[in-house]
Amino acid sequence: MRLGVLDIGSNTVHLLVANARAGGRPTATTSHRSVLRLMRYLQPDGSISPEGVSGLVDAVAAACAHARAEGVDELLATATSAVRDATNGEAVIAQIEDVLGQPLQVLGGETEARFTYLAVRRWFGWSAGQILLFDIGGGSLEIAGGADELPDLAESVPLGAGRSTVQFLPHDPPSADEIDALRQHAMTVLAPVAERFAALPRPDHVVGSSKAIRSLAKLAGYPVPGWSGIDRMVLPRRELKDWIPRLARIPADAREALPGITADRTFQIVAAAVVVERAMKALEVEELEVSPWALREGVLLRYIESLEY
Repeated sequence: MRLGVLDIGSNTVHLLVANARAGGRPTATTSHRSVLRLMRYLQPDGSISPEGVSGLVDAVAAACAHARAEGVDELLATATSAVRDATNGEAVIAQIEDVLGQPLQVLGGETEARFTYLAVRRWFGWSAGQILLFDIGGGSLEIAGGADELPDLAESVPLGAGRSTVQFLPHDPPSADEIDALRQHAMTVLAPVAERFAALPRPDHVVGSSKAIRSLAKLAGYPVPGWSGIDRMVLPRRELKDWIPRLARIPADAREALPGITADRTFQIVAAAVVVERAMKALEVEELEVSPWALREGVLLRYIESLEY
């Protein structure tokens, strides 16, 4: 059957269309993305502004139209931290569901981490052993670890790239003091998380799975031979840390000229780099292997499993 996963995130509204069957590997056929950066529309009371809600509803409508044009049999619509945490979230969800014509699955942070971990586990396989996962979105950072199909520990913290940019890096380019404030805040938030993850066995693979991490790996990482002759990317912490002051000196509209930095990530890539580097430091990680599969693939995989019963 033809499935669509609609991921209503903090940075984008992204539709992934894939062919799927019970017991089979999903094959992506097309995608449709609208860049919103919802964190720009957060008001002092924590609500999404009317302009932001209007843009969000329009983006969902455009994705639904694309899904119909692609002949999608089933649309799996999910929302993550930006909608989940907004003080007017219930009203926003109701408007989205009016456009969808179906319920919207609002994922909690831990559930988001579990779906993403499932995708990464399937991509790397059972032979990968103990996996530690980092995934950064616009609103939150997810960390999960384990050796099985589901993680033994999964956590979400409000350190997303968009949220961190709005809260700590309001100037373009940001100042050194702003960068330092974000670094210190990230370490404060991550300290108790790192303590809990320290109880898990040492990971065999440390994996990063998000568009921001893929972009940073193209900028500061390097390719290594992968399975079936396909190169995979590795992101070292040392090189990432070295890039942060260089990134911070470049205005957002000039960052797109850098390797791997796309137009929809130029404003928040500095915050993403700071948070990911601090997370690696807090959990004593020296490099990340980049997974091409993340949340949307995890949602797909879990739905496909339900078809088997």
